Amino acid sequence: MATSETVIDNKRTRVTRWSFEVGEDTGQHIHEYDYVVVPMDDGQLKIVDQDGTVLISDLIKGMSYYRNKGANHNVINHNDFPFSFVEIEFK
Repeated sequence: MATSETVIDNKRTRVTRWSFEVGEDTGQHIHEYDYVVVPMDDGQLKIVDQDGTVLISDLIKGMSYYRNKGANHNVINHNDFPFSFVEIEFK
């Protein structure tokens, strides 16, 4: 299981650093807030949606992306090396 460290958690935002060893995942979860992901490395994540749809996402260090609340998925390190990203949620 991937590990998470909450860096900031106040009434407006929550910032979490996610760290994955090879093959580790977050577990199936639903995002309750809109969020931005900032990759800390170049690499790939395997995203498995609630309906079983699989997407391989190519990420570039520092190149952020935004998603709306309600995403329901499991996120898996699809690399042969450890991977991490920072997730910023807007409450």
